[in-house]
Amino acid sequence: MENTAAHRQPKKTDNNANQTHYYVTLTVAIIIGLFGVFVRFVPDVISALDQYTFLFSMIANVSVIIATLIAFKVVFGILGFGSKK
Repeated sequence: MENTAAHRQPKKTDNNANQTHYYVTLTVAIIIGLFGVFVRFVPDVISALDQYTFLFSMIANVSVIIATLIAFKVVFGILGFGSKK
């Protein structure tokens, strides 16, 4: 008696996580967040900009918030939340 397995087609999955655009968008979000972190400390390094501490803090906070929102949107898109299928 011959032991053979029946040939079958590979499974089709709708694996959403392997799409490149998710990781490009996450990389952009990380770069925006790092920009915000570094901008926050510019007045500490360049003492001539001490009078603009509030401005640099606001720019840093806004960029970190934008990066966070982009990152959450991408992660939830990968997980499948919010997709209208």
